[in-house]
Amino acid sequence: MPALLGLALILLLAGACGATGAHAQGHPLSPLARPASEQVSGPLTGGTADHTKFEILKQPFATGSEVTQACLSCHTETGKHFMKNIHWTWEYIHPATGQRLGKRHLVNNFCTNARGNEGMCAQCHAGYGWKDERFDFSDETKIDCLVCHDRTGTYYKLPNSPGSPACSVMFEGKPAMDLTRIAQSVGLPERANCGTCHFNGGGGDNVKHGDLSSALKNPPRTLDVHMGVDGLNFACTACHITNKHLWAGSRYQVVAKDLEGTGLPGQRRDVASCESCHGLAPHKVDSIASFKRNDHIASLACQTCHIPEYARGGVATMTHWDWRTAGRTRDGVGYHEHGYIQGNGEHRYTYKSIKGSFTYGENLVPIYRWFDGQMHYTTIETPFDIDQQPIAINDFRGSREDGRSRIWPFKVMHTWMPADLGRGTLVYTHLWGEDDSAYWGNYDMGKAIAVGMQKAGLPYSGQYGFVETVSYWPITHMVAPKEDALGCESCHTRGGRLEGLEGLYLPGRDHNRRLDLIGILAVLGTLAAILGHALIRIRTSFRGPQS
Repeated sequence: MPALLGLALILLLAGACGATGAHAQGHPLSPLARPASEQVSGPLTGGTADHTKFEILKQPFATGSEVTQACLSCHTETGKHFMKNIHWTWEYIHPATGQRLGKRHLVNNFCTNARGNEGMCAQCHAGYGWKDERFDFSDETKIDCLVCHDRTGTYYKLPNSPGSPACSVMFEGKPAMDLTRIAQSVGLPERANCGTCHFNGGGGDNVKHGDLSSALKNPPRTLDVHMGVDGLNFACTACHITNKHLWAGSRYQVVAKDLEGTGLPGQRRDVASCESCHGLAPHKVDSIASFKRNDHIASLACQTCHIPEYARGGVATMTHWDWRTAGRTRDGVGYHEHGYIQGNGEHRYTYKSIKGSFTYGENLVPIYRWFDGQMHYTTIETPFDIDQQPIAINDFRGSREDGRSRIWPFKVMHTWMPADLGRGTLVYTHLWGEDDSAYWGNYDMGKAIAVGMQKAGLPYSGQYGFVETVSYWPITHMVAPKEDALGCESCHTRGGRLEGLEGLYLPGRDHNRRLDLIGILAVLGTLAAILGHALIRIRTSFRGPQS
């Protein structure tokens, strides 16, 4: 009973907490009028040149690199700028930890590692020809301009080196590209450009992040209030503002609690946070309810209330991956099995000989934890205790007291993956290649690991096995409309979304006799004040006019 009265007080003060969010029509990137199909790209929205008129783009092009050379003849400084961003370097030296991060170095618990598999993985590198350690990162002509700027939808990339026949068959029969037409049609990046790689991270549509999928190419407002084609129709660059081809927003150093606040997109280029646009008091204060919602900003990330579920829109995300089952064949030949039909009707693989077994989910409720923005990574050099499983491939910390943390939503990914049991470290596995040591062809995990570690020049005990791992992915896309945001009862109740979260007293969830008594007295006092005021009004209404 006391807990219910405490919750009643919360509801009395906060009202319908689900009715949150700034008004779309007041957003600085909302144009008064624009073609319905034009995506809003932040301060750079709108073009200043018709590329069909450039003589240098009217020639036939045999390769993408030739197109790049033509681009650089006008955009003379772009190559130097571009080579500083992580899309080119695939490397990030963390300023706080000193760790060497980025896809070039990290091991993840999806396809495990890009190192040694660049011939396949570097399809998502914004360059041409990276297939081994000899790639020249100083050659501007190797920059791929078209992967981000193609507006025809016909541009694609193939692996940089041959794979085994079992894998290379996937890329046969691709239609020829008209590079001249593509070069003349370039424009600002749209969601489909970014999604070519970011929607397919981890080896398939929405496999990795859970909140980034092909459903966001042309989503309705109900799926994402910012990207909805029937709403704001934001391109990714509306929030991930660029400055000399450097993007705001980082998976390696997240701004979990933005204390600076507004500076509209185009003015603040250091972050891609909600606060940088909506400010530190995003809810219009016209009631006690909206006041309390703004009060929650100190402890709750905006995403916590405004992204009630992830993997929405009919595209599933992967939640479990088991490499232990990989390598099964039928008559010596690899195979795959369909076993999941997602919301949009498409079939997903639940087993592949080259990768193992998978489990998927849709419309998933995140886990909620205090998060200070700093992810902690288990790299190829990080030793761990194999008896302390699951091993956190990436982990995080946070608390209410540190002043930097807020409660954030996360996707959790579980994977059984190969490791060096003799040394207690992760391993680089040689997966892609035409040689007989590549796992995607010979299904010999021991050999693939030995060659992968040898190519990287790293020690290997020769004793491999599988360890249970976990990774965490902050959820920040698929923002629901304000009418679909979480209400008070989602958290302020026993068994609610924040069940088990430590570091705070939550009315309705937690029980404390003294605080409950204060809550009861506050509710009774409020009711008494209302009743007393009503009685005074009634009594004075019977008095005659005063002379």
